[in-house]
Amino acid sequence: MKVLDALRARFARPPELVRAVVAASPDPDERVLAWGPLAGGGWLVATSRGLRVVPGDLALTDAAAVPVLRWHEVGTARWTAAGAGGSFLVTPLTEVEPGVQARGPQQRYVLTEAGELPGEVRSRVDRTVVTSQRHPLPGGGAVLLVARRVPGQAAREWSVVFDDDADRDDPQARQVARDRLAAAVDADDPTR
Repeated sequence: MKVLDALRARFARPPELVRAVVAASPDPDERVLAWGPLAGGGWLVATSRGLRVVPGDLALTDAAAVPVLRWHEVGTARWTAAGAGGSFLVTPLTEVEPGVQARGPQQRYVLTEAGELPGEVRSRVDRTVVTSQRHPLPGGGAVLLVARRVPGQAAREWSVVFDDDADRDDPQARQVARDRLAAAVDADDPTR
């Protein structure tokens, strides 16, 4: 019986609201990759563009208003399994100035059924990261340098993420981050 359930889930069509949100996307090539029902209603959806939260009570006329967290804007997505479902703890990244990103507030999504969603999210986030390097800062703390593939851009996008937001205002920490970033970009091999 479990094999039959797995086959049904694998070949099931996304719910109507999920299909409507993706159909309303400005990207005509966006497609649904995996989805899971949220414990509070609605769905967490992995698409070719990123991660979407589709409310269960969404009016079809509002489908275009559902935002997407693009894959290269996901700092971390930690999965914890619990039975057939589990929970994601997602940390989005926001650009606070050119080349500098900050971690946004973590968002927790509890799923009643996981399906293929955890694997798809992991794969998509991992594919965006070309390389990452952590470097200590004077006075403690660290800075993360990340090169990511961004859809639609030929060049990699390098960014700096400080462990502690207060370090962004420290001139010494900023200089170390700038120096480390310059060295990483100079050593970068764009053929990888």
